[in-house]
Amino acid sequence: MKTAEKFFNWAFTTRANTVLKLYNGEELSKEKIFLSFCSHTPALVSNGPAGLNASIKGVGFMPKPEYLEETLNAYLEHIKSYTPGDKDYSKRGLALLVKWMYGEDVRHRIDFTRIGSLEMAKKHSFENYKANPEATIIYYQPPMVSYELRGKMSIYDELDSGQRELYQQFLNAQHDVYHTPDMSRWLNYPAYVFDIEEIYDNSANRDAFGTKLQYPYDK
Repeated sequence: MKTAEKFFNWAFTTRANTVLKLYNGEELSKEKIFLSFCSHTPALVSNGPAGLNASIKGVGFMPKPEYLEETLNAYLEHIKSYTPGDKDYSKRGLALLVKWMYGEDVRHRIDFTRIGSLEMAKKHSFENYKANPEATIIYYQPPMVSYELRGKMSIYDELDSGQRELYQQFLNAQHDVYHTPDMSRWLNYPAYVFDIEEIYDNSANRDAFGTKLQYPYDK
């Protein structure tokens, strides 16, 4: 059985390479940037009171739990430094992403057992996952690459729990560390944390077509 290493090399390394190239000021064609987003915007599938549903959402890997708060604090310090018209904000944000998430020397900090996302609509997916945590995530990169992840979805929502939710704060901060920040909206964007149980290679080639990959595996 082939290991799931090929999925993580595609999903994480594709994203990391794009961040590193942007940080280093390398020229990237629109086509390459668009293709790189395929590892960031899969379809999240849910089933529950709102009916069988699939929704495209931005997802990303996160630090292991023991590194989560340290990384969040670095993000918060940067976010709070923003002032309107700050032209260097995104560049400084890229530097943080390289330092804490995507640099070659910090890969040991990354949690490859789960994937995070934000819920900005609170409609079908949100209603379904609150009732039924079973979930499937489908990635597709034209013309042939596709992966399917199966597992369980947890929701971290401070408005619901009434307490500080690290994953919710972290995922909102990871979005705002590069984009124009707005911490006032964070409470309205709950976090999804998907625990990976199974990984399948659904790519259109003879070695894939729904082949289950060995997971977890020794990295």
